[in-house]
Amino acid sequence: MRSAKKVLVVCVAWGMALGAALPALSQEPSQQQAPVIRTQVNLVNLFVTVRDKSKRIVTDLKQDDFKVAEDGQPQQIAFFSKEVTLPITLALLLDTSGSEQYMLPSIQDAGGRFIERVLRKGDEALVMSFDSDVDLLSDFTDDRGQIDRAIRKARINVPSAGSIGNNPGPIGSRQITGTALYDAIYLACNEKLNTEAGRKAIVIVTDAQDEGSKVRLEEAVEAAQRTDTVVHILLVADPRFGGGNGGVAHKITDETGGRTISVNSEKHLAAAFDQISEELRSQYTLGYYPTNATHDGKFRKIKVDMPNHDLKVLARKGYYAPKE
Repeated sequence: MRSAKKVLVVCVAWGMALGAALPALSQEPSQQQAPVIRTQVNLVNLFVTVRDKSKRIVTDLKQDDFKVAEDGQPQQIAFFSKEVTLPITLALLLDTSGSEQYMLPSIQDAGGRFIERVLRKGDEALVMSFDSDVDLLSDFTDDRGQIDRAIRKARINVPSAGSIGNNPGPIGSRQITGTALYDAIYLACNEKLNTEAGRKAIVIVTDAQDEGSKVRLEEAVEAAQRTDTVVHILLVADPRFGGGNGGVAHKITDETGGRTISVNSEKHLAAAFDQISEELRSQYTLGYYPTNATHDGKFRKIKVDMPNHDLKVLARKGYYAPKE
C-alpha cells in the first residue's frame, strides 16, 4: 500500500518537489499537458486556504486572484489548481500529559470522528501521543479501524509500546519531565513525514505548554518547514493546569501555514476538528520556479497576496532552499 500510494501521489501531484526540499529533478506541471521534466530547477509548492470576512472558506478563485513573492521579489505562478484529490498524509498528535486528563475522552471521541471524515481513498494517517516521552501508537495506515484503536489506546502519562524515543535518531532514548511537544513535532517530521510526498499535515491536540523537550521551538518549526508539513493546533487548555500557551501555538501554525483554534468545551472540540477537516479538503495549489536558483540552503520568505483584501490567505511563510 505504501509504494502504491507514493505512485499515486507522484501522478496526481506532477512529481512535486517537496517545496524545494528535495534536490535537482522536478516536474513542470500543466493542467492540460503531461508532466515535463526540468533539471536543476526546484519547484516550490504552496497549499493555500482562503477565507472571507465571515471566516467562510472561498472555493471559486482563479489563478489571477493570487500573487506570490519570494524575499520580496514577484514570482510567476507556474501552475494552479483547486486541490481536492491529491492524497493527504496526516499525523495526529495527542497531548497525554496530566493537563489534558479531563479532556482526553472527548479528544478521543472527536479525533476518531475526524479521521473517519477526513480520510479518503489514497490517504494515510499515523497516531502519536506525547507527554514525558513520544510514543507511536499507529504507523501510517489507511485502515480507519486501526487508527481509531490507536487513538483509544492513548493514556495520560503512560508510555505505550513502539516509542519513537527508543529509536536511534537526533533525540535518542531518554526520559524527560514535562511535555515533549517540540520533540513530538520534530520526530513526526524528520522520522515519519520526511520521506512522504504530496500534501502533509500534522494535527495536534495540546495546550502547547512544553516542559522538557530536547529540541527548541525553532528547531521544531524548522523541521516542519523543511519537510513541507503544515501544522494545525487545537489549543485545548485547562485553566486548572495553568491554561494554554497561545503564543507558542500561533508561532508553530503561522510559520507552517496552519491554524490555531482555541477550544474550551467538548462542543467546540468537535467543531474545531470539523474546521480542520474542511480546510484540508478545500485548498488551492500554487507552484512556482523561484527566480533565485541559488542552492545555498538558506531560508526564503514567501508571501501570498490577493487583490481582494477582504479575503484572508493561509499559507506557509517560507521554505529552505536546497544545498549543493
